[in-house]
Amino acid sequence: MKHIASDKQENTVTATLVSTTNSIQPARTNWRVFLASALVILGITIYAAAFPTQAEGVIGNVVNWASQKLGWVYIVTLTIVLGFVIFLAASRFGSIRLGPDHARPKYRLGTWTAMLFAAGIGVDLMFYSVAGPVAQYLLPPNSTGETVEAARQSVVWTTFHYGISGWSLYALVGAALGYYAFRFKMPLSIRAALYPILGRRVHGRTGDAIDVAATVATVFGLTASLGIGVLQLNFGLTYLFGWPEHVSIQIGLVLLSVLMATISCVSGVDRGIRRLSELNFLLAVGLMLYILIAGKTTMLIDAVVMNLGDFISRFPGMALDTFAIDRPDDWMNAWTLFFWAWWIAWSPFVGMFLARISRGRTLREFVVGVLVVPFLFTLVWISIFGNSAVDAVRSGQKEFGEIAVNTPEHGFYMLLDQYPGAALVAGIATFTGLLFYVTSADSGALMMSSFTAYTTHPGQDGPKWSRIFWALAVGALTIAMLFVGGFVTIQYMTIIMALPFTVILYLIMIAFWRSLKQEEHTLHDPGIAAHGRHRQWRERLARTVSDSCAEDANNYIEQVAEPVMVEVANELAKFGTEISLTTEMIPEVGVRQLDLTVAMERQIPFRYQTYPVFDIPTGRRKSKPTGSEMIRLEIFSATGGRGYDVMGMPKQQLINDIVERFERHVAAGRSHSVAKGMLHSLQEPSNWSEDFANDRPED
Repeated sequence: MKHIASDKQENTVTATLVSTTNSIQPARTNWRVFLASALVILGITIYAAAFPTQAEGVIGNVVNWASQKLGWVYIVTLTIVLGFVIFLAASRFGSIRLGPDHARPKYRLGTWTAMLFAAGIGVDLMFYSVAGPVAQYLLPPNSTGETVEAARQSVVWTTFHYGISGWSLYALVGAALGYYAFRFKMPLSIRAALYPILGRRVHGRTGDAIDVAATVATVFGLTASLGIGVLQLNFGLTYLFGWPEHVSIQIGLVLLSVLMATISCVSGVDRGIRRLSELNFLLAVGLMLYILIAGKTTMLIDAVVMNLGDFISRFPGMALDTFAIDRPDDWMNAWTLFFWAWWIAWSPFVGMFLARISRGRTLREFVVGVLVVPFLFTLVWISIFGNSAVDAVRSGQKEFGEIAVNTPEHGFYMLLDQYPGAALVAGIATFTGLLFYVTSADSGALMMSSFTAYTTHPGQDGPKWSRIFWALAVGALTIAMLFVGGFVTIQYMTIIMALPFTVILYLIMIAFWRSLKQEEHTLHDPGIAAHGRHRQWRERLARTVSDSCAEDANNYIEQVAEPVMVEVANELAKFGTEISLTTEMIPEVGVRQLDLTVAMERQIPFRYQTYPVFDIPTGRRKSKPTGSEMIRLEIFSATGGRGYDVMGMPKQQLINDIVERFERHVAAGRSHSVAKGMLHSLQEPSNWSEDFANDRPED
């Protein structure tokens, strides 16, 4: 990396260009964030374990207050976020990529879908796909239970709690983090998404507080999932092997889950998390198809279509229903408020994980994929399992209904017990449930290690020991909550801990919108080379038909481009600007690239990169260059290729291009007259025009 050193006494600035490589160094631990987050989690864990009765009372009182006074905040927030991400996908900004304009997705659609599904859906989907519809059928919030209307609404309410409102949070956080990380080379962290608002304060204690809030919310969100999972899996072992439902068994399941999650997250995204996600997805689809085929197939297919129609028609009213008149407080705390808080608590780590695996996708692809694909699967899953359960209750199995409501962890297995091969299917369901948790916990531990580390590259993970610590911390907190009051206490803590991150969600939307509006002014700006104001037509034709080899390109970089970019960097450094200038050999073409980046306060950074590309003669397949290809030095900004070549331009013309691009960037972002004119002494009228470019660097 190039470092700009300033000598204030002599008022001189010197620059040294240092080569870089593509190797990604391990991230360093941010001890302030790590210790603060760990102390909060461990403090609550110890308090809950030492004074369980007192802790249960305090937590209950806080939740009642938050529900009555601030419950509307959760409801309004999710509605606003949903509207915001849908607008982004439908607007002109939808074509912007999470990465440079030339970037393309790393993972194929099937793998990407499986990974976002497994990260964003936990074992609770099995838990609530039976317990939710039965509870809403017997004890609906605003109508009489055990009626035809209650039966129709039961699946719709459950689908609503698992629907696009919650996934919109993942879409917002993931899109914002991916945008800043891959398009502008910012760290893949929550604080980076707030840079347009907070400026350099994101690097200090303010940024640390943001990451602490994200880490704590994530821990409690995962704890809720693991708490539900161990209760259900414990009964699965009881059903299969006659093991008792006891806290000792549940602790053993917690430890097993933590061990599997630790192994997976230490293995990384491509090996552990990817493979488990694909297996998890296939097993879940298999279970769903089994119930569909072995059950009342025609009725269930009709029910899927009906539930989709009911959801679409009733969604607007449900999304903003605060039950202001005759408010069912207990129902709100147990269902809507809990689910909305749960989604918020999961949004930091799931959003970061989805961003991590979505480089190269457009905003429109990302938002549509995150909202539609998981929702359709969830709708079908809940409709098949939920309608099967409600139909069983309506057929006279009242005991099954009471079990599903009073001990919801039993409901899923009691439903499976009514089908052929119940023992085998229950065994598969138990293993699938374990994978549901592991695929969420491993990605959660991986992302929490990133929250508590200094990352400089989107591909960096936190230290392995940190991933292990956070996997263990979630397990320890889950055990403590089980001792305090079981699942209800976990629900309540999730509602409390999600509230601070709600404020951060609004800040992310504001910052994201500011950056997109700034980029709107420069997105299609091709630079001076496109204007052709003074460049002679003979020169343009000569440049177009000439052949430039790798040796010519390296000579131009050494004699013209590098001295120019060092000179511009030195001039910018006089104004106290944070500069990065790097060079790197591109093996495919044998030519160096130069990359000048200027950090901008509260706006996206300025970037001017010369990147070597080569033409493929007509009729040849794309391959590595052999020496006969024409090499061009194409210009790339932070948002991707600008479509023109600068090789052969005189020194002053290249300076003019950099300066005008910088002026346009600053004018679009802040309109600071001082910044606009800081390089005026270098600039002279340009006299060159656009060259033709057909290649872009490989992603």
